[in-house]
Amino acid sequence: MLTISIMRLKHSAVERKSESSKTNTNEDAIMPLVRIDIGKTASRERVRDVGNAVYNAMITVANVPIYDKFQIVTRHEPDEIIYPEEGYLGIDYTPDLIIIQVTWVGGRSTEVKKKFYQHIADEIHARQGVRKQDIWISLVDSGREDWSFGNGEMQYAPK
Repeated sequence: MLTISIMRLKHSAVERKSESSKTNTNEDAIMPLVRIDIGKTASRERVRDVGNAVYNAMITVANVPIYDKFQIVTRHEPDEIIYPEEGYLGIDYTPDLIIIQVTWVGGRSTEVKKKFYQHIADEIHARQGVRKQDIWISLVDSGREDWSFGNGEMQYAPK
């Protein structure tokens, strides 16, 4: 099982640019952080492919600049990753369950979020054969003022 948390900072203009396929400008500052919690038995290739799938979706769908990739991987024993064995909302899970959590500045449309979910699930399935039912994604919207990138400062404070 895998948990990924991506922290992302951006101006609300990024969504409009992403949807119209424009390129980021300096005022569209973005800083993702991916946290990957995965079972100890997952191969290096699986960890790499899952991380790359999320990164590729960020670039392709969410308009994150190339090279803006920061990821932390933590491996866990099977009893440290808990999910409903009876399933949830008609979806049955297996021990291969991957949980992805994305924290970013709010403002993206429902359509962008749907494309983001689908891109990640499709790529992980294609590269690692993980069932799409076992790819669980949650997006958490935050404000620009909810981020500090160091020095105890609010780099993107309202002006």
